Amino acid sequence: MGDEFRADLLEKQYHEGCPGCLVDKTKEVRRGYPYAELSFIWVIILTTSLPISSLYPFLYYMIQDFGVAKTEQEIGYYAGFIACAFMLGRALTSVLWGVMSDRYGRKPIILLGTITIAAYAMEIFREEYQATAMSAVSTAWGIGLIIGPALGGFLSQPAEKYPSVFTKASFFGRFPYALPCFTISAFALVGTAICCFIPETLHNHELDNKTSDDDPVEALEAASLETAGMTGNNKRTSLFKNWPLMSSILVYCVLCLHDTAYSEIFALWANSPSKFGGLGYSTNHVGTVLTISGFGLFSFQVLLYSAAERLLGPLLLTRLEGALMIPVQMSYPFIAHLSGIPRSLLLTVASIFVNVFSVSAITGMLILQNRAVDQHQRGAANGLAMTSMSLFKTVAPVVSGFLFSWSEERQNASFLPGPQMLFFFLNVIVILAVCLTFRPFLVTAARRR
Repeated sequence: MGDEFRADLLEKQYHEGCPGCLVDKTKEVRRGYPYAELSFIWVIILTTSLPISSLYPFLYYMIQDFGVAKTEQEIGYYAGFIACAFMLGRALTSVLWGVMSDRYGRKPIILLGTITIAAYAMEIFREEYQATAMSAVSTAWGIGLIIGPALGGFLSQPAEKYPSVFTKASFFGRFPYALPCFTISAFALVGTAICCFIPETLHNHELDNKTSDDDPVEALEAASLETAGMTGNNKRTSLFKNWPLMSSILVYCVLCLHDTAYSEIFALWANSPSKFGGLGYSTNHVGTVLTISGFGLFSFQVLLYSAAERLLGPLLLTRLEGALMIPVQMSYPFIAHLSGIPRSLLLTVASIFVNVFSVSAITGMLILQNRAVDQHQRGAANGLAMTSMSLFKTVAPVVSGFLFSWSEERQNASFLPGPQMLFFFLNVIVILAVCLTFRPFLVTAARRR
């Protein structure tokens, strides 16, 4: 029986002392845009995206300064292994955190890490704002992938860039890549403090037979769970039988694979010298391009994404953005042949488009994932999605690093020489993701609570 039908049939009864019921009751009576909740979620997710993204602008130069790589062409290999370590750790722990959030609540797990934040975003907002909630999740992550590189670019090697403030004998002069790391740790402390003020959304009342007899609404809910085969032990294992969820997770993983590969390839390509088909940009220059891209992404997600999602739906919008991404990415190797203002302008515009299309497509899959499960499984579902995504993101930097080093060795190849092979590889991933959004592979589910 559908949620909307049950709501019309019986008036919802709230349980005294249940934090989830308190949030639901607040949503029922509240009107207007949820600015406070949106800002909390935005800041928390932003802090989680900064650690890995801050590496990209200075990773090339850090490996070079450490003297690990024997030649410039080998830098990409080591860059891939360093970048994948973060995602490997996430892949090993995400499902555990998701299940624990379903058992002990969203808030304590968010205080420890933000694996359940997508589930929390769906539950804290009214239905008409849930697309905005998922957009906020993706926007904050996307902005973090922009601000992080900016911080890494402008704050690394401070003794060389700001000699009047940092001397070469100072701590940050002797450890030229420590300043961005300390700065991002300060952001994380702010995010942890904000977590203390967010409300819990998980319902903690029992759904046993006795309670269901006394509460007709809960009897209907229990009956619907029983019909779906999600009672008892099956409640936790049925996620793998939920094809709308599993298919949307796989498309989400492929899109995240592209996003991570693009971030690493773009940074390495922009930093690499022109003799290898790169731009020869400094860390500051890369940081500037990515920061401007961040403003473009933020503007689109806040001002236009919700309207576009309501008009086209998350699935059609994802397909459209994937198709538009392909010609933009293929333009990068040709932009490298330009110089001066035309190159800077076209590079920035292309970067804005790719970031907007990539993050918005990921947002669409997040919406479909959270619509495919009920609240009692949402934390575990997002943990499963995070684990799967992290495995894909673990592979992405390694493959991208090897591919980048290989492309530098084939500048004169007859087929896709130099960086053309890099962006062709990225487009193959996008084409695969778009193909997977069609039936019979991807099946969408009706809205759930």
